[in-house]
Amino acid sequence: MTQLQLPDCSALIATALDEDFAYGPDHTSIATVPAAARCSADLNAREDGTIAGLGLLEAVLNATAQRLRRLDVEIADDNCEITFHSADGQQVSAGQTLATIDANTRVVLAAERTMLNLLSHTSAIATETHRWVAAIATEATRESARSRVQAGVRDTRKTLPGMRALQKYAVRAGGGVNHRMGLGDAAMIKDNHVLAAGGSVAEALRRVRAHNPAIACEVEVDTLDQLTEVLPLQPDMVLLDNFALADVHAAVQRRQALSPDTALEASGGLTLERAGAYGTSGVDYIAVGALTHSVRVFDIGLDF
Repeated sequence: MTQLQLPDCSALIATALDEDFAYGPDHTSIATVPAAARCSADLNAREDGTIAGLGLLEAVLNATAQRLRRLDVEIADDNCEITFHSADGQQVSAGQTLATIDANTRVVLAAERTMLNLLSHTSAIATETHRWVAAIATEATRESARSRVQAGVRDTRKTLPGMRALQKYAVRAGGGVNHRMGLGDAAMIKDNHVLAAGGSVAEALRRVRAHNPAIACEVEVDTLDQLTEVLPLQPDMVLLDNFALADVHAAVQRRQALSPDTALEASGGLTLERAGAYGTSGVDYIAVGALTHSVRVFDIGLDF
């Protein structure tokens, strides 16, 4: 698995707290919970899956305590202790305790929704990514697929504003691989770029290389003819957009004949049921936008 390093999420957490405290402090907790009260609370998985984002818990609790003090909410202390029973990237089962929090009760109650929103979302992404990775690995063990390349599962830029770094971290936690983080860390020639360059994928690639010879460049193609046109220029990677499986196999053969060092990525209309077939077709990656734009929340509860 790729080395996991949680990105700085302080701005994201601050935005979440801005929303919760936009209309004032947590009057419910102030009225019902003494300022000195402390609690022990477990974060429990309520379904099977892959965990990502546990490092957010301490950051959210600390930011919440600071916010309460700025709002003149009395809390006896803001010391929090977290005992982790799992780690990012691990598989967990329904009913399993992920972490135990010992902290001021007012802080925990104020931080609860932000913690659960973020951890449930990142764990959903990690869980979905793991499903795709596992589907390809399962197919790769079959006799007919043993000699084939086992493709990596890559994300896209179809992410929520302000959450890209965290969402892509969750993909890595699920065993996936990140595509470019933005527009400037790699070039990606898509169909509209090709049309703007006069309709030739080769000409579009030549223009990118003339502009920045050092930047890695991926070229999207819609047909085998376009692939044949661009491969002699030895692009770093070619994205096969909405290719039928038979055409993907043909593309792999053409790549081997014309530019063996060019990586291939399959994208468009892929489903989990077809992940194994595409992921062992000989391409190096499959791109799955649904990892970040369509996941169902992973169910996690906080229980005193």
